[in-house]
Amino acid sequence: MSGTKTHDYHILPPDIVPLLTTLGAFTFTTGMVLKMHDMAGGHLVPWAGMALLLACMASWFTKIVNEAHAGDHTPVVQLHQRYGMILFIASEVMFFVGWFWAFFDFSLFPTELSKAIGGQWPPKEMEAVLDAFDLPLLNTLILLCSGTTLTWAHHSLIHGDRSSVIKGLWLTILLGMLFSALQAFEYAHAPFPFGQNTYGSAFYMATGFHGFHVIVGTIFLMVCLFRAYRGHFTPKQHFGFEAAAWYWHFVDVVWLFLYVCIYIWGNWGFPID
Repeated sequence: MSGTKTHDYHILPPDIVPLLTTLGAFTFTTGMVLKMHDMAGGHLVPWAGMALLLACMASWFTKIVNEAHAGDHTPVVQLHQRYGMILFIASEVMFFVGWFWAFFDFSLFPTELSKAIGGQWPPKEMEAVLDAFDLPLLNTLILLCSGTTLTWAHHSLIHGDRSSVIKGLWLTILLGMLFSALQAFEYAHAPFPFGQNTYGSAFYMATGFHGFHVIVGTIFLMVCLFRAYRGHFTPKQHFGFEAAAWYWHFVDVVWLFLYVCIYIWGNWGFPID
């Protein structure tokens, strides 16, 4: 019969949301450039772009959830969704490789720039650095615990224990929010500012982008918690939860590398605050 579906793939109808998402991302990044250079529109354009991005994300994710309930996420579609999430996380890995590369390049390879900062790392004009075994160590333990509670929630979902899923998600979200709060406190009391030298720039860009990913992951888990309350997940179909778990574990692993390389190795032998 004409129009009858004879395959397991899901063909998406035409949609304007991807185009609006692109416009939102362009508006937001352009607005941030204007804001950083104190140009006209710098206080309005980024917020307009962010609002458009959030609206597009809400619309896009809602449509994906509706597709799952409509039965459009067949096994082959779910397989491709997993491939897509794996490639997304791989791109995020390369994003952080850039910041690690910058940090190690500044610290290990002598250049005219390193001579300008006294030929040492961290730069000689810095009075102190953060103590790796103070708040950073506490935040490391918090993230490791959050990975444990999320794994508990995941295993509970596989075994059909909805109550434990909700409890595990609540604990993970609270731990993520605690991590963000402690990092904000750390930034507020750091003994060095952003942009003063290469150390401060590399430190804040690497740890700051990680903090941004923690906030995104926390929102991701909040959506999963809302869906868990609504009974959207089943032991056999819960890719949204699985994707959030993969993302959160990725954030955990990146923090471990940041903690060892930047907080411990990068500060070794330097006065601490």
